[in-house]
Amino acid sequence: MIADDHPVVVLGLAAIINAQPDMTVVGEASNGLQAVEMFEKQLPDVTLIDLRMPELGGVEAIRQIRAKHPTAVFIVLTTYQGDEDIHKALKAGALGYLLKGMAHDDLIDAIRRVRSGVQYLPASVKETLANRTPGSDLSPRELQILELIVKGMSNRQIADKLGITEGTVKWHVNAILGRLNVSDRTQAAVAALNRGIVQL
Repeated sequence: MIADDHPVVVLGLAAIINAQPDMTVVGEASNGLQAVEMFEKQLPDVTLIDLRMPELGGVEAIRQIRAKHPTAVFIVLTTYQGDEDIHKALKAGALGYLLKGMAHDDLIDAIRRVRSGVQYLPASVKETLANRTPGSDLSPRELQILELIVKGMSNRQIADKLGITEGTVKWHVNAILGRLNVSDRTQAAVAALNRGIVQL
């Protein structure tokens, strides 16, 4: 099954896969919700899924499907290579993480490998993951505050929105800066977007 919100990408992937003697595309979804619904109907051996899609993102779709089907096999196929994007996808249960623009042969090789239960990560993806800062996982509250920082909100505005004190916000901001290994809010916002911690 293929889940991607770009019709041209889906068309190209389907052509490559259907050209293999032992592979057939059984379903095409254009957003995460459709992917969850279609998976239930088709129960595909392998699902290629994009990270950023309307209605429901790829990581959340993987989580929902694997909650009911823990052995479901996923390859994330995306343009995003932030360490947090990769970390979230693998944590959700993806066995492969590929970047769009890869060679056709590599795609087919990846599908065959994950189908047999072997993780498939290209060297560039492994390197990005290896460089992920240890202990950089944010708590749900820190993530919530970081998202508001990215939106340009001040500590006072964040405090008002979340119903907490400005002092508590400052405490969380300092923790966030430490976890992301940055020195100010602007750097935190840039790191959050580049690494895939927060999406606009």
